[in-house]
Amino acid sequence: MHGGKIGVIAAMAVLVTACAGSPAGEDGAPGASPPPAAASPSPRAAGSTLVAAQYQPVWPFASPEEVRAWQDAYRENGREAWHLDPARTALAFTRDFLGFRGIDVITSRRVYQHDAHIGVGYRAEPGADPSTAAIVHLVRYGDGDEAPWEVVGTDDTTFTLTTPRYGATVSSPLTVGGRVTGVDESIRVTVLGRSARPLGEHCCLPAGGERRPWSAKLRFSPPEERDDLLTVVASTGGHVADVERFAITAVRPRR
Repeated sequence: MHGGKIGVIAAMAVLVTACAGSPAGEDGAPGASPPPAAASPSPRAAGSTLVAAQYQPVWPFASPEEVRAWQDAYRENGREAWHLDPARTALAFTRDFLGFRGIDVITSRRVYQHDAHIGVGYRAEPGADPSTAAIVHLVRYGDGDEAPWEVVGTDDTTFTLTTPRYGATVSSPLTVGGRVTGVDESIRVTVLGRSARPLGEHCCLPAGGERRPWSAKLRFSPPEERDDLLTVVASTGGHVADVERFAITAVRPRR
């Protein structure tokens, strides 16, 4: 995915990745949810209007104004310092926004100046080595050393979510799809608003094979006014955990 930092003048042009040539997915494949071939722009692009078309502020902040409000509170009383830690932010996203309570382990970290790729996962049983469910992509969102981390998507490898296109404008009914590698997979797809309220769901689609395409169609309820961004979540599991892999993409609702 992508990473970024916004300047004051270009505050609305959110999010860019830091390290040119930083690694993509765990198996070397580029992340599938963001725009194709957008691996890792140079930090020199930070603040450029180019980033407005590349990254979507998924969670926890919806706008530069929300970022500044948190920064003011943090400077005053140290409130919610976890926003400055990409690993804690990634786990909070999977737990508090996606509702995947069983995903509670950090499995990998690649953290750069403005860009982070954090593996999150689970243990099939106590004491077992953790398994990675997804690589969460985050970027720094805001100004200065106290710019918090923002989730912008996932780096997809063996389970991808490529339809709808990242950042696309969508309406109901929505066709969702990608590719999956696995055996006896059961794919659930959910559309979430800003408040994590489910707007629509399709469950469950049987799938499997080697990089086999999967596709589902679902209807979703009209978003609330504040839902300027929707998160589409695809997950699969049921072998040793309820959620064993997941992928997300971010889209804009058609008004």
